[in-house]
Amino acid sequence: MSPAELHAFAELIGAPRRGFERDHYDIPADRVQAAIWLGARLTSSREIIERLHAAGLRRPRHLSRSTTAK
Repeated sequence: MSPAELHAFAELIGAPRRGFERDHYDIPADRVQAAIWLGARLTSSREIIERLHAAGLRRPRHLSRSTTAK
């Protein structure tokens, strides 16, 4: 799933953008059943990290921070 698809899915289930964590969403408990109904799976944080690494999609924290110096 591309980042654009991930954001679209999150929007579809009503997950707030603030739930986006560099390369995945933390889904609020009240949105989980809708996400599962639409095809999401409950996944451990370990499995998420393994899958992101395997797909080359894991974003290190240092790349997520603003690099603009003032």
